[in-house]
Amino acid sequence: MKIALVGSSGGHLAQLFLIKQIWEKHERFWVTFDKADSRSLLKDEIKYWCYFPTNRNAKNLLKNTWLAWRILKKEKPDLIVSTGAASAIPFFYIGKLLKIKTIYIEVFDRIDSPTLTGKLVYPVSDHFIIQWEEQRKFYPKGKFLGGIL
Repeated sequence: MKIALVGSSGGHLAQLFLIKQIWEKHERFWVTFDKADSRSLLKDEIKYWCYFPTNRNAKNLLKNTWLAWRILKKEKPDLIVSTGAASAIPFFYIGKLLKIKTIYIEVFDRIDSPTLTGKLVYPVSDHFIIQWEEQRKFYPKGKFLGGIL
């Protein structure tokens, strides 16, 4: 199985790294921001740098959509896994078009309100993981697996 791990640098990337037991035995590649933490954490991994800032930035959303198309057509992953943030959106929608399975893990630190990325990818996610039972009010079909922190 080949896995695409897509997430912003910082906490989103750290959460993806915390589920290492899930992806470490599989062929994989990463999509994240070119920042010091991601360069260090992923130094020996196959990685693609996406455009940032992504929050409410239409220009970078378009650039990342084109990037998602090119990467997913080239790499042909079986699965896309993401913890957000906005960089996940084009990968999930292009992934859906290409019939690639997706797993989204809603962030640990949002209990009382949904994230914008979570709301946008929820309709196209094959599996939507919540880390708090309280998040079910925003994502009724979410699968509660507890916290990964």
